[in-house]
Amino acid sequence: MLTLEEKNKQLTTVLQSMKRVIVAFSGGVDSTLVLHKAIEVLGSDNVIGVIVKSELFRHEEFTQATELAQQLGAHVIETEIEELQDANIVNNTPQSWYYSKRLLYAQLDDLKHKYHCAYVLDGMIMDDLDDYRPGLQARDDFSVRSVLQEVELYKYEVRTLSKQADLPVWNKPALCSLASRIPYGETLTMDKITKVNEAEKIILNLNINHVRVRYHNNIARIEVADADIATLVQHRQAISLQLKELGFDYVTIDMDGYRVGSMNEVLNSSASH
Repeated sequence: MLTLEEKNKQLTTVLQSMKRVIVAFSGGVDSTLVLHKAIEVLGSDNVIGVIVKSELFRHEEFTQATELAQQLGAHVIETEIEELQDANIVNNTPQSWYYSKRLLYAQLDDLKHKYHCAYVLDGMIMDDLDDYRPGLQARDDFSVRSVLQEVELYKYEVRTLSKQADLPVWNKPALCSLASRIPYGETLTMDKITKVNEAEKIILNLNINHVRVRYHNNIARIEVADADIATLVQHRQAISLQLKELGFDYVTIDMDGYRVGSMNEVLNSSASH
């Protein structure tokens, strides 16, 4: 098994052969490490950080991503996709993730050709292979390179390398499309997306860093880390009032706590029966 230092050297070697690249940049810990390493290895003139806006991601994330990319010395391009205009995404089936990623990668592929880049790089890591990820097929359709996966880096290793490089997002919580808060089979609408977005911002204001507000038939199911459940209980009346003002009928706390991909648990359960 390779050490983290050896994996980091391998990452440098992989990038050296690429000449000129686009990095799909979200401002999260994984894509930040990719952008930082690409600039370090190839030089800022040969790296373009592309920030793709979507109505399914929090607006503040785009602003922060743009500022961070500029701090890293990247040439930044902002572009946009409209996911709620695609019926395959709005229908919100497990395969919707494929169409969502396909829309993203198609946009990035166009920019790759426009700016004469050899590759598009994303921030996929080894941990992403452990969950249901139909977006991997879309990535392969457009020959996008997941360089962190190619050198077998896991999340904890990415955070370690990021901390060593003094990247400010080394401990940032994982990002994910707001569509992940809506159960499969329930149509995506801007109203539902706005509700869960605003609800999460209310809870984040309590100094809680990891939160998901899952939408179930107009019921809010709140996931936070085990250590933060007591804070939710302490502020339960205010939280309930504010979320009901957003339009939720009921507000609940998930006793299993915060976990990535909890909406996929029903898929795993169905597969086991």
